Amino acid sequence: MRKYALTLWMLFATFSVFAQKALRGTIKDAGGKVIESVIVSLKDPEGNVINFTRTNKNGQFTLQLKNDQVTGYKIEASSIGYKKLVSTVTDAAKNYDLTLQHSETTLETVTVKNRPSLTAKGDTLNYRTSDFADKQDRSIGDVIKKMPGVEVAEDGKISYNGKSISNLYVDGDNLLDDKYNIGTKSIPHGAVDKVQVIQNDQPVKMMRKNNMSDDVALNLVIKDDAKLKVMGDATVGAGTPNRFDENLTAMLFNKKLKFINNIKGNNTGNDPGIDLTSHNLGDYLKKLDNDKPSGLLSTGAAGVPSLPQSRYLFNKAGLVNLNNLYKFNQDLQLRANLYYLYDQRQQRYNKFSETYLPDQTIRYAETQDNAINPQKLRAQFNLNGNADKYYLNNNFVLDYVPLKTTSGFVINNIAASQVLKQETFDLSNEFNYRKKLKSEDVVNLYSFLNRTTQPETLNITPGLNADILNNGNSYLGLTQYIKIPTWYTNNYASFAFVKNNFVQTYKAGFNIQQQQLHSALYRTQNNQQTEPVSGNTVNSLDWLKTKFYTEATYEFSNDKLKAGLSLPLSYNQINYSDKLNQMDRDLSKLFLNPALNIKYQTSTENYLTANYAFRNDLGGIDDVYRGTVLKNYRSLFANNAPISESKTHNIGAGFNFRKAMQMLFFNVTANYSDAELNTISSYSLSNNIQQRLVLPLSNHIRSLSFNANASKYLFALKSTVNAGLGFSQSQYNQLQNNGLLAINAQTFFYKLGVEAKINNFINWSYQANFSVTNNKSKTAEAIRTNFQQLRQQSTLAITTAKNVYLNLSAEHLFTHQSTQPNLKYLFADVNMRYKWLKMKTDIEFGITNLANIKSFDAVYLSANSLTTGTYYIPGRVAMLKASFNF
Repeated sequence: MRKYALTLWMLFATFSVFAQKALRGTIKDAGGKVIESVIVSLKDPEGNVINFTRTNKNGQFTLQLKNDQVTGYKIEASSIGYKKLVSTVTDAAKNYDLTLQHSETTLETVTVKNRPSLTAKGDTLNYRTSDFADKQDRSIGDVIKKMPGVEVAEDGKISYNGKSISNLYVDGDNLLDDKYNIGTKSIPHGAVDKVQVIQNDQPVKMMRKNNMSDDVALNLVIKDDAKLKVMGDATVGAGTPNRFDENLTAMLFNKKLKFINNIKGNNTGNDPGIDLTSHNLGDYLKKLDNDKPSGLLSTGAAGVPSLPQSRYLFNKAGLVNLNNLYKFNQDLQLRANLYYLYDQRQQRYNKFSETYLPDQTIRYAETQDNAINPQKLRAQFNLNGNADKYYLNNNFVLDYVPLKTTSGFVINNIAASQVLKQETFDLSNEFNYRKKLKSEDVVNLYSFLNRTTQPETLNITPGLNADILNNGNSYLGLTQYIKIPTWYTNNYASFAFVKNNFVQTYKAGFNIQQQQLHSALYRTQNNQQTEPVSGNTVNSLDWLKTKFYTEATYEFSNDKLKAGLSLPLSYNQINYSDKLNQMDRDLSKLFLNPALNIKYQTSTENYLTANYAFRNDLGGIDDVYRGTVLKNYRSLFANNAPISESKTHNIGAGFNFRKAMQMLFFNVTANYSDAELNTISSYSLSNNIQQRLVLPLSNHIRSLSFNANASKYLFALKSTVNAGLGFSQSQYNQLQNNGLLAINAQTFFYKLGVEAKINNFINWSYQANFSVTNNKSKTAEAIRTNFQQLRQQSTLAITTAKNVYLNLSAEHLFTHQSTQPNLKYLFADVNMRYKWLKMKTDIEFGITNLANIKSFDAVYLSANSLTTGTYYIPGRVAMLKASFNF
């Protein structure tokens, strides 16, 4: 059956080819001699390659056409030793006989230095991929991290000269919508001609003339020959103990259709969910102004160890990730991003914590064994029209995120078990329309609508803390229920007056947030009777927040100066009531939140920035509920204060220096903020449980930070060197066991990185991060803590023989804490790969964690507490993989 199907497909493809029109011609030199192997390309009016071929031994070529519409098309012919020739297509039926002229080529004895170079054009900086790629590199992500001025974080986030990129485009198109990890990991570097850094990126065409954007984006320019075919890879892997790793990726990047579609699964500790990371999600949510709790209940699990996730994760995960974009024309496109993640994780650890108070020390020890089952489903559809006179963007998103955690735990020698179920459903639609008038002024209409539900249930068996929750009598268990359904809408209209270098925009709109918080804490007695713990552990809270706002924005831009002043004025009305807790309150506030941003170009490549902002913020529904909620098995939370208010002053400055031709980059930033709050969280701590109550009390949180980073390509050593340092300080108050502690926390950190090409067959990479943290409270006999950590990673990549590659890598961690023994770990890995060129297949064998380390000790510090933990991690793993590339 498969044989017949394949035969029919081949016949269909053959008939399709014969049904197409074709451009034909012959290429000769000035003497009338035919030229063989001339590259002949057919390009559309926008310069996109439609088809290409080479001349045969008779100098003849044939270029297939889909139809007779060839207006504006051009034939381009080029060959070494001849001048490039471009001829306009006038008739699809015409025979094109072209004559190439010889070019004068002087051959001299030269020394080839293979010197990488950057080219700059306006706000765009071009890195040629081949200048930084090596034989062992596979994806474009492997190459990007070697480029001077560009930094790639462990989670895949990309920064250029200290600033996070706003997007990663594929041949100018936003295919991945900020979740670009799948692109950097999957796109072969050989398919990318160059990587463009676009400063002052403005994706809206009509706004580019008066561009006020300060964003930085990356664009991957795909090679012409890579646009004409489907690329990808298929990987099959198996290993010991009982490991598997499978992956299938297909991608296409032509003029009309682009896609990266991937399905993968493994139990090797590599989290496929990393591909779903939205690197700028925090900035996007801040713009939406839709505060909602992400989840009130938890299992009280410890944080993850300070290791790369692949070293500590026990998982069994699968992901289907589909990203498709279709362009109806140059101005209109439809994009679909769909994914489903299923994961099963195991986590085991022991933990000991101490909290230091002026007159006592609170201690508890616990052990947890967790089975975690996260799932994520998303369907996102985006319609985008982007022309010189209008902009239309409609984004529809459906998210479904169920999570179930089952765990057994022991706290201070008391054993129990728990089950946490969380189920988030989120549906939203965002509409944005801009229209440019004949006067160059711009009208903007915007609407966002969102519906969210997130029920949560926590079951604990047997009942704990009987003295607090059951009058000192033993009982079977606890069940905490909570639901927070939310409706939210935000709508506005704006009008922008554009005159030369000056733009003034006036906006008016409103948003409404309607929420409910229903919760109840039940206990089950030994006779199976279920009852509320008390009348103080129930909530039935209704919340309505309405905001009417106007905003005036004034922006100026020329070759030297870019400045923006924003003056948003808002009237905020909040009503909330809970009959069960005899509460019915409202709040009205008028806020002005000014912001000023200045960017001054000190030279063509260098600039200074300065900014100031003052912001008023109001708390959310989770700040005002009165009934006690069991957040986890050792935490009870409640509130007894008005809605929290904060007033924050923020001031910052920076300097960016660049010498692109010398591949030297440097940036320095400083920032200070002072937030005044009207409430504080009061904690009552014991060895078994903590209780939090939010109280009215004015206090400040002051933060200061400084960062400096440099990157340089050393031409003589063929190496990229990166270095950086930073300082951060925070001052704030904590209220614990009726004692007010003034905390001062300081951190210094340093980093160094090298990507070096030692010779033609050995590459070396090195990364080091060192941090020093000091915490102290301003009280008599206060305990001071000092924490130091050094992390080093190094890889030696060796080409041992033709198409045989060996990778040796190591990771060293050193931790020093003044009251604890030093912690030292050395992890080592080895990997060998053979490129079977004839079969387009890579055969790979690797061993991770050669020393077979199965437990990892870690130390964590907060302002006045110390936590030590032991995590159980996977030991030695050996894997054999075969990857077929197509």
